[in-house]
Amino acid sequence: MLDVSDLACRRGERLLFSGLSFQVPAETLLHVRGRNGSGKTTLLRALCGLLRADAGSIRWRGETIRDLAEDYNRDLLYFGHLNGIKADLTGLENLRIASTLDQDPADADAIFAALSRIGLEGFEDLPTRMLSQGQKKRVALARLILSKAPLWILDEPFTALDVDAVDLLQQLIAEQVARGGSVILTTHQEVPLTSGAIQRLTLGEASDPVSSESTESETRH
Repeated sequence: MLDVSDLACRRGERLLFSGLSFQVPAETLLHVRGRNGSGKTTLLRALCGLLRADAGSIRWRGETIRDLAEDYNRDLLYFGHLNGIKADLTGLENLRIASTLDQDPADADAIFAALSRIGLEGFEDLPTRMLSQGQKKRVALARLILSKAPLWILDEPFTALDVDAVDLLQQLIAEQVARGGSVILTTHQEVPLTSGAIQRLTLGEASDPVSSESTESETRH
């Protein structure tokens, strides 16, 4: 479980949010919403440990993520706005390096299978600079197929994807939740999210927890 308590973050002199508390249990998808500038990306970066919150605590399995350090990083897969793809490397090479950095090296057969499933069969050995933006995004998303991390944090993962790739990403998210993992994501796309228990957190509004269904809850902050 990810447990966030009384979190506050600033951008410069501007307070983005404060007193933010929520939990993300196993088998749960948390959809973070809010207008531009409300702090969605800042929150996700704080949850990844990429920036230090101004107040509050973030705990993973009962311990602060600062204390866990590399142990937390092994349990986490972060997908940010940038694809993290090296243009001079092939999709195969990019994924081999990414899986090593994720501390879960994948062999060539697993990487070929991931690229095939993501719709890039036949493009494995091309430098990614020769791929379209959508294809580059698919290379990056293939990390999700290879990942065994129990926690995924995804910032606008549906951007630049065609309909087929959106459907596949929804399947991958649903599979992650079904096998006991957790997913936190932001998206501006009108994409139906139906992966198990769904929570929604809206930044930039007064705090007012609202329950809707037994498998879905909503918090505004």
